[in-house]
Amino acid sequence: MSNETGGLSSGGNRGARVGRHVRRASVGLLAAMMVAALGHLLSFLIAAGSSPVAAVADAIVAQAPSAMREFAISTFGTADKPALVVGIIGAITVLAVAAGVAERVARPWGSLLLGVLALAGVVAAVSRPTATWAWAIPSIVGGAAGIAVLRFGIRLTDARSPVPKGGDPSGPSRRTFLAFVGGVAGLTVAIGGLGVGLARKASDLAAERLRIALPSVAAKLQAPRPGPEVEAPVSDGTAFITPNEDFYRIDTALQLPAISVEEWSLRIHGMVDREIELSWQDLNDRMAMERIITLTCVSNEIGGSLAGNATWTGFPIRDLLDEVGVRPGADMLLSTSADGWTSGTPIAALTDGRDAMLAVGMNGEPLPIEHGYPVRQVVPGLYGYVSATKWVVDWEITRFDQASAYWTDRGWGEKGPIKTASRIDRPAPLAELTAGVNVIAGTAWAQHRGISKVEVRVDQGPWREAQTAAAYSVDTWQMWSWEWDATPGIHTVVVRATDNDGELQTERRQGTVPDGATGWHSRTFRVVG
Repeated sequence: MSNETGGLSSGGNRGARVGRHVRRASVGLLAAMMVAALGHLLSFLIAAGSSPVAAVADAIVAQAPSAMREFAISTFGTADKPALVVGIIGAITVLAVAAGVAERVARPWGSLLLGVLALAGVVAAVSRPTATWAWAIPSIVGGAAGIAVLRFGIRLTDARSPVPKGGDPSGPSRRTFLAFVGGVAGLTVAIGGLGVGLARKASDLAAERLRIALPSVAAKLQAPRPGPEVEAPVSDGTAFITPNEDFYRIDTALQLPAISVEEWSLRIHGMVDREIELSWQDLNDRMAMERIITLTCVSNEIGGSLAGNATWTGFPIRDLLDEVGVRPGADMLLSTSADGWTSGTPIAALTDGRDAMLAVGMNGEPLPIEHGYPVRQVVPGLYGYVSATKWVVDWEITRFDQASAYWTDRGWGEKGPIKTASRIDRPAPLAELTAGVNVIAGTAWAQHRGISKVEVRVDQGPWREAQTAAAYSVDTWQMWSWEWDATPGIHTVVVRATDNDGELQTERRQGTVPDGATGWHSRTFRVVG
């Protein structure tokens, strides 16, 4: 009998310990929620990038090695930012639970852990290129509030209260603890609600974008409308013009910069004869042009989808450079985004006659916010990391031997000319085909050089020239197709392209770092009789 009673007592103590750990963990989570909610609320009053979670996420993006960045893009594609945020939230959850379990009234190890996390938020926020010391406030205040919640909650957890007959003598008053949990959770939700109210700027910006009228474009500067001759010859092929909602987005901004046209300006300075600062109205008083241009991300793997073709409305960059007077010896335009990201563009590529522009419109409407509203750069023939600055607010005319940009600081090439590429778009990967005539179709591009020929082969057979759609311009991609009389079995189809300079796309496989991927794209199909 005594052994049986002892076993019940041991089991009861074990259950009490488990319950106490669960309560400690829940207090840790509440404390972390307070840090994030209050810090995020204060960031609306200071700067979006000063939010503790956003600041740490931006710091991870900024400091991550190129290999890690490329792994994230190749694994998650354009969902790389949501994946990062989910990962950070998961890590914070684990650390919050650890802080709650480790915290003691006399030994505040959990508070120390929260303090270290808050300090990480401070360092991450103030290290952003556009930050001031005020950016530290959300992490400091949020961290202090979180530690206060943790300390008070653990005191409740460790407190002893009158024990009813048969109750747990080691536990706190359940009613008091639940009241604390409910109160803190309610306060956190209220803080979050205030944050939503302060976030109206983003919705106001979306409303402003709908009201903005694109500048009128003189007939001689309008882009000729593409006809059916430039489209893919199959109904399920890639469209010549990429809709805005389908256009790829790769950048470092976890929180989209929110800049109204009243706030936007572009400062042009450095090695110039005359520094100027343009307002939105100053820009729109100039003569606008419209061009169809294909953009490509340097992170695009062989056969990847990080390329798109759009109709852009904007203002020639060359005219602005002529206006300020670029001094002899300058060879680089260092452009800066509103979130501090920088890009170094060869001045030669902005003044050699190509249609480099400050774009304000995309496919007949103002730039989508995620694509740079209100103003971004578009430069044919260069990968986006050295040319396509979104939310652009600053130009410094300088030299490559005197300045460097965001990705070149991380080991990427300086100039970034786009390499010849070709891609099989149809049929889908691993598709099962029926023996007989099948249409293989895809796209090829060599921006600012153009495509002269596309060739296809099956297995190790001879190369066959594909039919190419009409070329719209040297600055856009080109659709191609090839009819294949397929026989049963498993076959691999390979494609390659030649540019207008006569340069054949190289077979040599190279990753995206440091200046773009190379190699031939292939797809394997099963053909059934």
